[in-house]
Amino acid sequence: MPATELDIPRIFNVMESAHRIHNPFTPDKFATLGVALRLAPGMRVLDLGCGSGEMLCTWARDHGIGGIGVDMSRLFSAQAVHRAAELGVAERVRFVHADAAGYVADEPVDVAACVGATWIAGGVAGTVELLLRSLRPGGIVLVGEPYWRRLPPTEDVARGCLAHAISDYLPLPELLASFGRQGCDVVEMVLADQDGWDRYEAAKWLTMRRWLEANPGDELAPEVRARLSTEPVCHATYTREYMGWGVFALMPRQGAVPA
Repeated sequence: MPATELDIPRIFNVMESAHRIHNPFTPDKFATLGVALRLAPGMRVLDLGCGSGEMLCTWARDHGIGGIGVDMSRLFSAQAVHRAAELGVAERVRFVHADAAGYVADEPVDVAACVGATWIAGGVAGTVELLLRSLRPGGIVLVGEPYWRRLPPTEDVARGCLAHAISDYLPLPELLASFGRQGCDVVEMVLADQDGWDRYEAAKWLTMRRWLEANPGDELAPEVRARLSTEPVCHATYTREYMGWGVFALMPRQGAVPA
């Protein structure tokens, strides 16, 4: 598919068109993560599935890093370019509208990240393997991923959390252990909280309502109306209570062979 035709499903572009961050992190969480990673001027960061570029742009502003973000949403890619200009970091960060699946940096980077889009490589394990291909020796891999804050009692509850099954995600201790089985040390983590989930999910509701007012005859309007009618209760019942989310910093063990 030509790059100009690449895009995510339109419903997500509609629901998250006003988001700067397309996951349950808040600006203070990304600030905490940047400090925790000990970012320094001149470091290079690759961000696969970068969304609207907030992580790269704010880290470039606050820490002097440079880097590349890759995303297949045309809207989010354009928003990322605008955000870089707005923060005065356009000379340090570049955004590519492309499919992040299989993307490897031209030169090794200090931090290789996929924060909330591990579907690009078939899950956490495949994404870690992909990110390692762009990493310089001594660099850090970042993976953003959901986990079960409370294990759902039934498969129906898991589906209410937008999982296909309970087995889609792990409790936090098991997720951390899985990184070790891949031959990596967990060297940092920053976890979202319920307020972060609220900011990510609830911000969609006003966006959807305003979009419906402006586009009542659009072919997508029935789906947007259905989501707006059900998602607040669904979020409060399921996602907010059962889902955790975090960004995990990993470094490969010397001589380790992933299991």
